[in-house]
Amino acid sequence: MSSDTESVSGSVADPAATASLHQTVPFAAHLGIEVVSATPAEVTGSVAWQESLCTAGGALNGGVIMALADNVGALCAFLNLPQGSKGTTTIESKTNFLRAVRSGHATAIARPLHVGRRIIVVESDVVDDEKRLVARVTQSQAVL
Repeated sequence: MSSDTESVSGSVADPAATASLHQTVPFAAHLGIEVVSATPAEVTGSVAWQESLCTAGGALNGGVIMALADNVGALCAFLNLPQGSKGTTTIESKTNFLRAVRSGHATAIARPLHVGRRIIVVESDVVDDEKRLVARVTQSQAVL
């Protein structure tokens, strides 16, 4: 029996990973970010479009997209921490926005580009429900 639940987007959310993220990062809970899957090789998470998270034009706010990518990327970095590390924190992030999300969900897929002893670099693609690229985010995470 699986403990996974179907999210609004039709993706299967991982309730344990989502709960852990929400406990660690209350802001992720406030935004409604759900973790879909989490392995050291790839972390996927999503956030549902809702009017309260939009700009005046009905597009999901860029800060929400950046926060989604930051949280999913940080989880990816955390899963790749060297043994004996205490955690990770974002020290740099660059976002290229390519299209707006006006309904459905934004989904971030994070993969490690570099896993070092002091820095982990993660690249996240953010896509809409039609799998169109919304943004690409590259972030550096310091190993604590």
